[in-house]
Amino acid sequence: MSTMKLSIITPEKVVYDGEASMVTVRTIDGDRGFLAEHQPLVTGLDIGQIKIKNNDQEKILASSTGYIEVKPEEINILVDTAEYSDEIDVDRAESAKERAEKRLSKDDSSINSKRAEIALKKAMNRLKVSKGRNFE
Repeated sequence: MSTMKLSIITPEKVVYDGEASMVTVRTIDGDRGFLAEHQPLVTGLDIGQIKIKNNDQEKILASSTGYIEVKPEEINILVDTAEYSDEIDVDRAESAKERAEKRLSKDDSSINSKRAEIALKKAMNRLKVSKGRNFE
């Protein structure tokens, strides 16, 4: 299977810079997979997972919103955050999930419910990736 260059970049660092035979992401339109020689595309990314396949190896990252630029020989992913499954602090993600759920359960107009929903979605995504569950 042919490969392509893949770069995953956050404001803090380059998370991945190497080859990939397939990349699967959660776009604003749903889950999409990309192989080498894909048609050019630029689209937004939603909170979700990035799955990188290279030969027989597979890596999964939890990511936040951002953008993906696809070219026939190269993919560039720019996201606010991205972390490998083994880097996720499960206790911290559980705490963030509980805090967001508490905020959403309160009937308080001073709480920004949209921010709480996003925090809950991010925490649940991190927990799924930490447990190795894909695209649920």
